[in-house]
Amino acid sequence: MPSAVTLGATYLGREQCHFLVWAPLAQKVEVHLVSPRDRFISLLPLARGYHQAVVDEVTPGSLYFYRLNGELERPDPASRHQPQDVHGPSQVVDPSFPWEDQCWFGLPLKDFIIYELHVGTFTPDGTFDAVIPRLAYLKELGVTAIEIMPVAQFPGSRNWGYDGAFPYAVQQSYGGPAGLKRLVNACHREGLAALMDVVYNHLGPEGNYLRDFGPYFTQRCQTPWGEAINYDGPHSEAVKRFFLENALYWFNDFHFDALRLDAVDRITDQSAEPFLAQLAQAVHLRAEELNRRFFLMTESDLNDSRFIRSRNLGGFELDVHWNDDFHHALHRLLTGETDGYYQDYGKVAHLAKAFTCGFIYTGEYSLYRERNRGSDCRDLPACRFLVFCQNHDQVGNRLYGERLSALVSFDALKLAAAVVLTSPNIPLLFMGEEYGEPAPFQYFVSHWDQDLIEAVRHGRKEEFAGFVWEGEPPDPQGEETFQRARLNRKLRREGQHRVLFEFYRELIRLRRNHPALADLNKETLTAASFENEKVLQVRRGTGEVEVCALYNFSDAPVTRDFLLPPGTWRKLLDSGEPRWYGAGSDVPPTILSEGEVSLTLPLQAVVLLETAQSS
Repeated sequence: MPSAVTLGATYLGREQCHFLVWAPLAQKVEVHLVSPRDRFISLLPLARGYHQAVVDEVTPGSLYFYRLNGELERPDPASRHQPQDVHGPSQVVDPSFPWEDQCWFGLPLKDFIIYELHVGTFTPDGTFDAVIPRLAYLKELGVTAIEIMPVAQFPGSRNWGYDGAFPYAVQQSYGGPAGLKRLVNACHREGLAALMDVVYNHLGPEGNYLRDFGPYFTQRCQTPWGEAINYDGPHSEAVKRFFLENALYWFNDFHFDALRLDAVDRITDQSAEPFLAQLAQAVHLRAEELNRRFFLMTESDLNDSRFIRSRNLGGFELDVHWNDDFHHALHRLLTGETDGYYQDYGKVAHLAKAFTCGFIYTGEYSLYRERNRGSDCRDLPACRFLVFCQNHDQVGNRLYGERLSALVSFDALKLAAAVVLTSPNIPLLFMGEEYGEPAPFQYFVSHWDQDLIEAVRHGRKEEFAGFVWEGEPPDPQGEETFQRARLNRKLRREGQHRVLFEFYRELIRLRRNHPALADLNKETLTAASFENEKVLQVRRGTGEVEVCALYNFSDAPVTRDFLLPPGTWRKLLDSGEPRWYGAGSDVPPTILSEGEVSLTLPLQAVVLLETAQSS
C-alpha cells in the first residue's frame, strides 16, 4: 500500500516543496532547480533507495531536473507536468483547485453508458477545455460517462496516448493538469462520470528515463510495445508503489470516477499479492474513505474471469471486464470478415452466449489462438462486462482505420447500435459512431527520434500480417494521418447521420427508462438463436414487464415463428420503419400472442416488443 508521503514534487504551500524519488541505482541524487533561480540541492538518502528533501523558495511553476551521481540529469519519473515535452524539465504543480463537485458521489455501475473519446481529435482545438462545451451534446445524446483515452505525457502533440513516458504528467498540448481538472469538474457539474484510460503494462519508448533511476523494468518478459514492468522481481515493491500511487492520484487529485486498465494480460506478476489485487484493494478502500464510487475497468484478451472475481474466490476483485468476444461476434455477423481473430466467430449462437453468459470462449478451443481460451463466467452479473460495436482498438488497428460506417449498410449500423444498447451489459460508444462519422481513426504519433519513427512505421506493417488487408498503412508520423481522424460533428444534422443520431438517442432513452431494459439482470434473460435465418431473439424481464428483442442479421427479410408468452404485445421500436430510413416493416404495432406468433422481420433490423402491461 502507498505511504502517506507521495512520490514526486509535492507543493506544501508557503514556497516549500517536498521532493521524493526512488533511485536505488544512484549513490547521490540532487534536485536541479532550473527556474526561477538556478541551484542544486542534495536529497537525503533513505532506506531502500529513496531520496527526499523539503526545499524552500520553490513555487508552482518552478522547473527542475534530478541529477544522478553528479552527472546525469533527468526529468522526475513522477513528474506532474512536462511543459517542455518529454525531454525537458519537470514542473512543480499546485494541487489545489476550486472543485464544485462536493455533492458528487459517483454513479452506480448499472447506470454507466460510456462515450470513449480522444482529446486531440474530438474537437478542432484538441484540448480539454474544448471538450467542455460539447458535454451538453453528450447529455443530449443520453450517455452518462465519458472515457478519455490516455493523457500521460507523450512526445510531441499527436499520439493515441499509449506511448506515454510520464504516467503522472498530463499531456501539455491538451491543456496540462489544470485543463484536465476543469474538464472533470465540468463533467460532474453536468451529471456525467469521468473515466481515465491508464497504461500500467509498459511505458512509451521516447522520453522513458525510469531505467536510469531504478529497476522499473524486467528482462524476463516482454510486451508487444516494449519492456515489461517489474512487478514481481527484486525491488518490485517500490515499482508497485509507483503505479499504486499513480492510480490513487487520478482519484484523489483529479476526482475521476473510474480507470480503464489497458491490456492487463501484459502485466506479469507471480507474487503472492499481485499488483492488480493490491490496486483493487487500495482503490476500493479509498472509495470507502471518501464515500465515493470508484471503479476499475480491465481490458484483457484472456477471457479470465479471475480479474473480476472476489478475493475470496481467488480473484483480483476488479469491477468490470471489457468483452472483446461480444465485439468480434457482432462484427463477424455484420461484415462477414473471417481473417484474424474473426475466424473464431460467425454463429448467431455466439452472440446469444454473450448475452446470457458474458464471454463466448469460456474454455473452448480457439482456432485462431490454437489453444483453449477463457474461463467460466456464468455466475457473474451482466454489469461486470462492458460491450461495444466499435472502439479505438477495433477501428484504429485496421489497415485503413475504417469505422463500421465504412464497412456496412445504414441498416446494419442501426442493428449494431441496438445490439449493444439493448444488451444487459455496460455499453460503450466510440466517438462519432452515434451519427456514423466517416472519418477514419488511424494510429498516429509525433516522435522526435528518427530511428524510432522508422521502427514504428515498420512495426505497423507487421501488425497486419494476420489479416488479409492489402496495401500500405498510412504513415503514423504524418500529420495528415492525425488530421484525417478529426470529427465532423456537423454531419449529425444531415440526412442519414441525423436519423442515426436520433436512433441512438431513442435506444438510450429506452435503455434508461424501460424497466425491463434498465434491469441488468441475466437471471431474467433468455436468448434463442436461429442460425438458418441469422436471427437472434432475446427476452428480458418477467411477467408484466418484459421486452422481446428480435435481431435480423440477414440481408433479406425473414419470416418465422417466435415463441412469445400469451397476451398483447406492443411494438416499442422497429428500425425497418421509414422514420428510421428503413425500407418498411410488416410487423404490426400490436400483436396478440397465444404462445407463438409468425412475424416478418425487415432485413438487417431490430424490432423491440413489450408486453402491454409494461407500457
